[in-house]
Amino acid sequence: MPALFAPPVPGRAARAVAAPSPIRWTVDEFHDLFDDNRFEGRWVILIDGEIIEMPKPKPPHDTGITLTDYLLKGLFQVGHYVRCQCGLPLGLDTDPIPDVAVVIGSPRDHARRHPATAVLVVEVSDTTLAFDRGTKAHLYAAAGIPEYWVLDVTGGELIVFRDPRPDAAAPRGFEYGTVRTLTAADTVTPLAASSAAIRVADLLL
Repeated sequence: MPALFAPPVPGRAARAVAAPSPIRWTVDEFHDLFDDNRFEGRWVILIDGEIIEMPKPKPPHDTGITLTDYLLKGLFQVGHYVRCQCGLPLGLDTDPIPDVAVVIGSPRDHARRHPATAVLVVEVSDTTLAFDRGTKAHLYAAAGIPEYWVLDVTGGELIVFRDPRPDAAAPRGFEYGTVRTLTAADTVTPLAASSAAIRVADLLL
């Protein structure tokens, strides 16, 4: 009966076995690629060292960002400032480049280095709602972002995430404890601007 496994051939060196592996990028490397215009005409973000290409923004998406930027700048004038589609590194290998982020300080505070946290992050969603409500929500919860909004410009809703907390069963081990879906008839008060209120209708198209 023939042997199932042939014996090694004398004198033949054993070959090392190496499986292909993906290249993981750091935030600094990712930003260097941006500075070199390697992503010109493309919209990309960095999640866990992986560069992800997002759908090209369409007018509803851009309008949602413009409305959000305009309204938040009216609320956060002293001690905070609003950044649109700028870097927000969350660790060494992740930068989701949020659509809108409200950070503590003034623009000159981050002239040399991007901020690493925010008091409020807003993602405007027209074609990426599942990604924004799922992957990004867990990402921001894990980073301790106290408040995260998803502006659903297609469905006409604002989804408000608050109270990030550990959850062993959740992706990344964190989730938001409070999630509310608001409609055009509602108002929302940012946690970091407790004396102000925004009509959700003013954020919608």
